[in-house]
Amino acid sequence: MSKEISRFGSVRLADLPEDLRERIGAIAEKSGFVPNVFLALGHRPAELRAFCDYHDALMERDSSLSKAERELVVVATSAANHCTYCVVAHGAILRVRAKDDQIADLVAANPWGAALSDRQRAIVDLALSVAQDSASFGESELTAARAAGLSDDEIWDIGAITAFFAMSNRLAHLMALRPNDEFFLMGRVPREK
Repeated sequence: MSKEISRFGSVRLADLPEDLRERIGAIAEKSGFVPNVFLALGHRPAELRAFCDYHDALMERDSSLSKAERELVVVATSAANHCTYCVVAHGAILRVRAKDDQIADLVAANPWGAALSDRQRAIVDLALSVAQDSASFGESELTAARAAGLSDDEIWDIGAITAFFAMSNRLAHLMALRPNDEFFLMGRVPREK
């Protein structure tokens, strides 16, 4: 098996412009490693910067969707798009944020069969309807989401996260982006200090 990060090569953290080096360095310090997506996108700093800005606007802002719920959207979307990198990476983050070592695998393998709360079910169903057939998305999906208790702001967040990660999934496919080994154990095995 190839250990290449991307079929288009990658950069080292030290090779990034200073602002990106600081931004990605902070992530690496917190997680203990540099996620491969940053090293793979690093050969195009302007695109990496825009990617990070939009990611953070969706995933880090104050919202009534919890951070775990946002990661649930990412895992459901990425599984629907068969994106190994994002399922593995965001599955790890979901396990950590949800404090549940099984939820990511269950949603990725079979989102319809996963035992979810009613709210989680509504979130996953909405994400899948946008991810799988956005051209036919309409009033019936909005009505179902609202009936399940999701606000219009939450519906927008779920749709925007789904759309952003659909783009991210396609970039990962283009690059044949390889997940970091560290992601596979996150949220399953206690982190060494």
